[in-house]
Amino acid sequence: MGIPTNSIRNEIKAYIAASGWSLVDIVAKMNESRSIDEQTTPQNISNKLTRGTIKYSEVKEIADIIGFKVVWVNEQ
Repeated sequence: MGIPTNSIRNEIKAYIAASGWSLVDIVAKMNESRSIDEQTTPQNISNKLTRGTIKYSEVKEIADIIGFKVVWVNEQ
């Protein structure tokens, strides 16, 4: 059983808000290191968050930009 899509979206948006960054600024930073063909838009990232289709690599990239690190913790 997976994590609900809105939970993932809300968690990522909360981290973005807490960091003081806007999605527009994050996407601009993401696009700095991407080729023209690989660039994205705030609307595209927002849609991916809403649908739950954002790539893990994009989540890690966002986390890096806002000063966070994705950490897996064994809860057993």
